Amino acid sequence: MDKETKARLIKEYQRSASDVGSCEVQVALTTQRINELTEHMKIHKKDFSTRRGLVALVNRRRKLLSYLMREDYERYSTLIKRLGLRR
Repeated sequence: MDKETKARLIKEYQRSASDVGSCEVQVALTTQRINELTEHMKIHKKDFSTRRGLVALVNRRRKLLSYLMREDYERYSTLIKRLGLRR
């Protein structure tokens, strides 16, 4: 992920002007990385080290979303809709 894409995602999903690490930002960055790795895996089907990293990212995103759902369901539901995830 290049710097411009990362900065754009942080700006789009941050909760305040100085926010760079909230759950929303972390989930958005992780989702972007998952999408990139998914495209890579469509081309390189036998790349098992990338597959292992992809599974780890999916699990990290799932844990973050579970935490957000427990803490604040409103923020969770708006984030799911904005990212287009089906949970």
